[in-house]
Amino acid sequence: MTKANKVLFITQEITPYVSESEMANIGRNLPQAIQEKGREIRTFMPKWGNINERRNQLHEVIRLSGMNLIIDDTDHPLIIKVASIQSARMQVYFIDNDDYFQNRMQTADENGVEYDDNDSRAIFYARGVLETVKKLRWCPDVIHCHGWMTALAPLYIKKAYKDEPSFRDAKVVFSVYEDDFKNTLSDDFATKLMLKGITKKDLGDLKEPVDYAALCKLAVDYSDGVIQNSEKVDESIIEYARQSGKLVLDYQNPENYADACNEFYDKVWETTASNNEEE
Repeated sequence: MTKANKVLFITQEITPYVSESEMANIGRNLPQAIQEKGREIRTFMPKWGNINERRNQLHEVIRLSGMNLIIDDTDHPLIIKVASIQSARMQVYFIDNDDYFQNRMQTADENGVEYDDNDSRAIFYARGVLETVKKLRWCPDVIHCHGWMTALAPLYIKKAYKDEPSFRDAKVVFSVYEDDFKNTLSDDFATKLMLKGITKKDLGDLKEPVDYAALCKLAVDYSDGVIQNSEKVDESIIEYARQSGKLVLDYQNPENYADACNEFYDKVWETTASNNEEE
């Protein structure tokens, strides 16, 4: 059986571009470790407004930028930037947009108040990554999503983009962190996230207003594997994954984490591939 050689990381935070955190450190170290194990990687994160572009030497990739994404009947230009972490021989692609990311912090402002349009930002980020990967004409075998800001990517990959050559055979892994959000998403969230290929039925039991657990459970629905990335997480999400019959990787100590993920990618790839053959 062929091995999963190409891994796409869709990540919420990566250090040194943002301050260190559990997620930012994993966003930085895991892709490097997986690359050093012989796999080909691509890594994406949002171009948060608190990222210093000059210091981190970000520059726009003109050939990938220029598309408009329509969210809530409004056009939002997609800007792609890139930077390199030289010591890791790793490139990072950034999804940018003047309305959603410029001059703004990450998911909350300097006073810790969560942005009202975080749902639209998450929609733009997920779709922006997938459109960019399409333009790169790259076909990942495994797509590993880190953080709730990436939670819509599994739905889009398995529904709206399922016939795209870049995603047709991809397996999706979703990592659950302690990092969450406190507010609920906007009342028209389900309407906003709609795209050709997605129906209301695909959203299952998603009741509005949508909270953190409900958003993560939607990600679980369309993932092939789920990882408990933090020692403490919302247990209802992991339990939901187990009851759904998903492959689950329990919390790993940092020193074992990269090896465990590397093995888990193959397990997800082989299990879902053999299930497809049986069907």
